[in-house]
Amino acid sequence: MDSHCFLRFHFPCFLLLVSAACCLSHPSLFGIHPLDEKYYSSEVIKCKDGSNSFSRDRLNDNFCDCPDGTDEPGTSACPNRKFYCRNLGSKPQFIVSSHVNDHFCDCCDGSDEYDGNICCPNTCVMGGNAKYTISNCKPKASSNGVKSEDSVYNLTGLKLAIILQVVLVIFLAFLWSFRRRTRSRRRHYH
Repeated sequence: MDSHCFLRFHFPCFLLLVSAACCLSHPSLFGIHPLDEKYYSSEVIKCKDGSNSFSRDRLNDNFCDCPDGTDEPGTSACPNRKFYCRNLGSKPQFIVSSHVNDHFCDCCDGSDEYDGNICCPNTCVMGGNAKYTISNCKPKASSNGVKSEDSVYNLTGLKLAIILQVVLVIFLAFLWSFRRRTRSRRRHYH
């Protein structure tokens, strides 16, 4: 495989990994389609129906501030809403918001069950969209007995670290391959 073929095959994988790292770095953006992320980027966000506005810290706070549910794309607080499953490695999909944190893994990446009550294996790379219910996970509790959201952020950080390591390994393999081919060509011409 020459370096051009290597680049043609691995560059799309690299872009996918970088976009995944960017997506995982914003844990409050659960359930939001990538095309809508810019809409939620300001500190004060308007409800899409124009009826109200809310601050960014009230995004996905499990309380419906907008009649149309604009403020709760990642929770089940507002009825008749859709949650966006990124499902990296498989087909993205929307699920009804009432299925978020319902102890049933609807998204193959497990993003719909982020409260820590159950563990959803990421089955996206194995063909995806497999339905699982696993109740053997113990939710993390803080010192006052309330469930902590730290587990979501820790998992996100772990995913980001793994993705960055994979990107680094691919980059190093590319450099090694390119250097090896360059040396062999020099020997062949001299």
